Amino acid sequence: MGASSGMGREVALMLLAEGWQVGVAARRAEALDELRAQFPQQVTTAVIDVTDCHADDLLTALIERMGGIDLYFHASGIGKQNPAVDADIELRTVATNAMGFTRLIDAAFRYMAEHGGGHIAAITSVAGTKGLGIAPSYSATKAFQNTYLQALEQLANMRHLPIRFTDIRPGFVATALLDDEHHYPMLMSVDHASKRIFKAVKRKKHIAIIDWRYRLLIAAWRRLPRALWRHLPIKTR
Repeated sequence: MGASSGMGREVALMLLAEGWQVGVAARRAEALDELRAQFPQQVTTAVIDVTDCHADDLLTALIERMGGIDLYFHASGIGKQNPAVDADIELRTVATNAMGFTRLIDAAFRYMAEHGGGHIAAITSVAGTKGLGIAPSYSATKAFQNTYLQALEQLANMRHLPIRFTDIRPGFVATALLDDEHHYPMLMSVDHASKRIFKAVKRKKHIAIIDWRYRLLIAAWRRLPRALWRHLPIKTR
């Protein structure tokens, strides 16, 4: 889900290179058609907008067209710095990263619960570690995603379901989501991040922070008390 560009597309290409049958979904049909033209025997496409209230049904239909699913990879998301707290930006982010995420992750979970299990992997973000003043809804929805995957993992164990989860938490990656107005520290290329993401998915890691620099940063962030964090001027300019 989210295979039209960025890390979602790169991971799809890596799976295809290893011989997988891959169902690719996104809002932009032309980007999906390009993948199908390149791998006509391996690619099945579906135009899905995660904010559509029927997106879960469309995902289930795609899975059934393919005859089942072993791995659901969720790479769909949006994010924007919003220090002015523009309502449209905040609500669109929530609609995509919280409601859309839940809608599609749940659909994959339900299908796997009824059809012998599988693996659910999702790109979240290190931004979910602490509330970021420059991107309120983005950091909040990423924290939601982290917790939601953790909860479903516990639920799968409670129900004795053979469903694995991988929570992938990159830092800044040079995708179209980042604007040109800001300087982003420790910026990773899409290729660099995608290779490490693919490795984590293949290993079925529970949580994968991408890459080692962000693992050090997040370890420090987690130790900062709330009283100190609220006064830190976290900026990317």
